[in-house]
Amino acid sequence: MSKFFDNALSFPTVIFTFLLVVVAVYWLTVITGLFELDDDATYLGLGGVPAGVTLSLLVALAWLLSLIGGVIVPGGALIAVPFAAAVLAWLAVRALLTPLRRLFPQGDRSSRGDFVGRMCVIRTGTATPDFGQAEVTAADGSSAVVQVRTTGQDRLVRGDNALIFEYDADGEFFWVMPYESEQ
Repeated sequence: MSKFFDNALSFPTVIFTFLLVVVAVYWLTVITGLFELDDDATYLGLGGVPAGVTLSLLVALAWLLSLIGGVIVPGGALIAVPFAAAVLAWLAVRALLTPLRRLFPQGDRSSRGDFVGRMCVIRTGTATPDFGQAEVTAADGSSAVVQVRTTGQDRLVRGDNALIFEYDADGEFFWVMPYESEQ
């Protein structure tokens, strides 16, 4: 086991050992909630997956390749090992990102709040302060049937147009009011 640590803490692997420790500290802070996996590593040509995942894979593979290279490459050529390890790791990570991109979909992530301010059509017999459903069309053209409630004396019937003016997160429904379209 001491031979392993000697190789991990000697040139050329020590460069990536330090980076591997940084990656471990990063993931500990992600687990505790101090960091989030939001940004992308497009600046390295490795986009489509959060930068934390991409750079972690890159450092781990470079460390492994450097460890292997440090053992099998003769002493005079050791200076080339970190460069070769970094290039080979980059190529490997680039190949690994193709299947990983499916796990991290890109584009706008819609939320229920996106429906606020949109017109909807009542789909149940009535919509009252206690019950109702309506169909609303999102900005991308897709539609959804959502739970709605009216305020006060408003009572809407099937086919009526209504305006969504607020989302109640606790009740998981939208507040609506009658909407007269100008034609």
